This record gives sequence, C-alpha cells and structure tokens, in this order.
Amino acid sequence: MRPCRLNVMGASGAGATTLGRAVATAWSVPHADSDDFYWVPTSPAYTTPRSVDERVALMEAMFVPRAAWVLSGDITSWGRSVIDRCDAVVFLTLDPDERRRRLERRQDVRREGESIDDASTSAFLAWAIGYDDPAFPRRSRRSHEAWLETLRKPVLRLESAQPVDELCRRVLDWQPHI
Repeated sequence: MRPCRLNVMGASGAGATTLGRAVATAWSVPHADSDDFYWVPTSPAYTTPRSVDERVALMEAMFVPRAAWVLSGDITSWGRSVIDRCDAVVFLTLDPDERRRRLERRQDVRREGESIDDASTSAFLAWAIGYDDPAFPRRSRRSHEAWLETLRKPVLRLESAQPVDELCRRVLDWQPHI
C-alpha cells in the first residue's frame, strides 16, 4: 500500500494506536491519535473533552491537509469531515477477553506513571468492555459495523491478536483501489 490518509480504528484495546504508529513509521508520515484531539490535557488525564469544533480545528491545523498521514482511533460520531478526507480504513477486531486483559494492563501502567482518577478508570473499563454487547447503547461493535457499511472507501479488516509487525506488513501489502 502506498502512503495515504489512513484511519486505523476498532474497539479500545484492539491495538489501533500501536498499529497506527507502526504504519506511520514505515511510511515516514505523521501519526495522530484521536484521543489527543478529543481530550484537553489535564491531570488526572482524560477528564475534560474538547468541543467538536475545537477537535476538528486542531486536527485541520496539525495534519489533515497533508498528503499522507495515519490517524488511530474512532472519530465516527464527531469527525465526519476528517473521515471524508481519509483514503482508506483499517478496522481491528480482537477477542473480548484478550481486549479486557490489554485494557487492564494499560490502566495498571497508567496508575504507576500518571495521575489518573480511579472512578474514571472504572467507568472507562465498563464502557470499553460494553463494546462487544450488541445491546450496548454507546460506541459498539454493532455501531462500527453499521458505520463501515456506509463507507465508500476501502476497508481492511484485521484480527489484531497477531504481532504488530505482522499486522503492519498486512497493511503495507494491502492493494486497495484508492
């Protein structure tokens, strides 16, 4: 795959940020993560969201006009103008139990190195684990699948239990019609 404007997304803990960074490094293009635009930097982290207009304006200023970039994360509910500028999407899935283990390990690391709020952490884990429940009313696998069906751009679906170098190779070898 040639460098382009690529969105790597999936459930929290599926590895979108890790794969996004790997692909951006391989292509020598900027990598951005949706959380960096969604949240105002605070201590504890992840407590204050930016307005939609602020998020999109910041993304436009930082990377969107460039010819190629990799954006990791989900912006389906608020970033349509950015998604419209993407050339392709990589959608990651992962067994829910493995995803939960990854999320819990990540939260443990954050507890050691950052100021985080335990109540927010518990709420985040409950939200993230709800993703695979078809009846979950918020961001879910069902809502992502429905959204992907509306796209008129190539979508590569990957099961992300594989090592990141293998996932990156599969993205780099992908030949979508862009």
